[in-house]
Amino acid sequence: MRQTGLKQNLRPASAALDDRADDAVWSSNTLNEVLESLPQGVVMYNSEGRLVFSNRRYREATGYSTDELQPGISIEEMLLLRNRAKALTDEERQYCEHLMNCMRRGEVLSGYHHIPDGRIIRYINTPIPSGGWIVTHEDVTRQQSAEKQIEHMASHDALTDLPNRSSFRTQLEQALRLNPEGKQLAVMFLDLDNFKGINDTLGHQVGDELLKTVAERLRFCMRSSDMVARFGGDEFVIVSSALDKPAEAAALARRIRKAILDPFKLLDHQVVVDTSIGIALSPGDGEDADQLLKNADLALYSAKASGRGAYRFFENEMDVRMMERRNLELDLRAGFVGGQFELHYQPLVNLERNTVSCCEALLRWNHPKRGEVPPQTFIPVAEEIGLITRIGEWVIRTACAEAVKWPEDVSVAVNVSPVQFRSQNLVQIVAHALASSGLAPRRLEIEITEAILLEHTEDTLAILRQLQSLGVRIAMDDFGTGYSSLSYLQKFPFDKLKIDQAFIRSLSEDGEANAIVRAVTGIAGSFHMETTAEGVETEEQRAIVTALGCTEMQGYLFSEARSSNDILRLLRSGRHNSLAA
Repeated sequence: MRQTGLKQNLRPASAALDDRADDAVWSSNTLNEVLESLPQGVVMYNSEGRLVFSNRRYREATGYSTDELQPGISIEEMLLLRNRAKALTDEERQYCEHLMNCMRRGEVLSGYHHIPDGRIIRYINTPIPSGGWIVTHEDVTRQQSAEKQIEHMASHDALTDLPNRSSFRTQLEQALRLNPEGKQLAVMFLDLDNFKGINDTLGHQVGDELLKTVAERLRFCMRSSDMVARFGGDEFVIVSSALDKPAEAAALARRIRKAILDPFKLLDHQVVVDTSIGIALSPGDGEDADQLLKNADLALYSAKASGRGAYRFFENEMDVRMMERRNLELDLRAGFVGGQFELHYQPLVNLERNTVSCCEALLRWNHPKRGEVPPQTFIPVAEEIGLITRIGEWVIRTACAEAVKWPEDVSVAVNVSPVQFRSQNLVQIVAHALASSGLAPRRLEIEITEAILLEHTEDTLAILRQLQSLGVRIAMDDFGTGYSSLSYLQKFPFDKLKIDQAFIRSLSEDGEANAIVRAVTGIAGSFHMETTAEGVETEEQRAIVTALGCTEMQGYLFSEARSSNDILRLLRSGRHNSLAA
């Protein structure tokens, strides 16, 4: 009985061993199949740096044949095969030694291969516990190309491809540091005379073409060491360094005026414009970027006040602008206390549902003598004198109180300035406005510009997270016009990106603008963000931004900004629930 029992116990053990052997063979085959089917290139080395395995993707990426990559070949031999060389270079030998040392220490080593055909392959060497290491290879050419495109978009003006305000400032500070001792540096502000009239009479398309052509002529006037940037609108800034005397700056100003005075042929129109130029010289007029830009701006104001079509050097007596500025400050303080401010609202349309999904609150100042003062005139002043925090709080409270009267599926968007973020009580202001008005937090969107993220990034991100924890949505406004970076999108989960209208105006005739908008919507989609196309004015633009993946549009095609009473009538009329396609 014992013998029989022993034999009976041996059979299952033997069968189990056979099963485990079959499982090992099955697992090995399955593992190879998995590795061969991966979209990344995979190669494995043993502890002596000799090849154990390579998959098809790796061979395709590196150009090796199957016959060349036999197990047991050393990493040095593989390098010789890839380079078709007889001996390793000193750099390649040092790399092999460094790689082996890193793997023995258990360190991960990564980098990029730049393939002669233009591809960029990212590799990651990862040590494995049993000795040796595994390397993954991934083609990141498209990804890096998209990142470079976004970075370029962030530092350059979309219309003219000149450096924008943020990147120009960095270049100016560098030019000041590198300017040779004993030499002068000129900062020149210029804008086009009667540009607004051209825009109003001939249209924005002609105006945009004019700006692009002016940018080309300015480049032609510059020396290779000079810099030119577009600050916005028709305002350009130039830096010319290593000057021996002011006459050289004056000669450049005359050269610029002559170039711009030459008639422009734009879309079947002939346009003649002049320019006014203000010049500040370092070190005499200032030794830092802020002072030079301020003084060049004052000199430009003097040039325009003298009848336009002229250039002026900064002079200490130029205080007229400052007097006007002081009067504006006084009127601004009195206007806020006196109830001269009101909010208008511009609808945002959901492109999938063709309904109004949100309305952006826009501040208006109706002065009894000045009339309606443009926000771009008084907002910077309000920021500088510290009044913007009180105005901003009023805007948030008023917007919430008025939006609670709208249909529940319509949100309200409020712009918040960098100064408001620095006040440190923005979260409390928003929470109180929501509580006192009864507006659901999900119906409030806070719009910020990229400038807010340039300073005190971690503090700013903390405030944004607190706002989002309240249930408030966060949108990045004018995306692409500042110093935007993919790192911002990785650090904070924005709910929405608003694509600047400069890109939208260029869509119909500019393939590059289409590609940029498509790249932005693609990136936003990967981060689960909505995208709003700003400045949509035609059905053609609407069709294009829809095809490119935008989720919302905003612009005169549907509606300009309306008073609170008008927007309430619009929303209550039911029109917002059924827009014409």
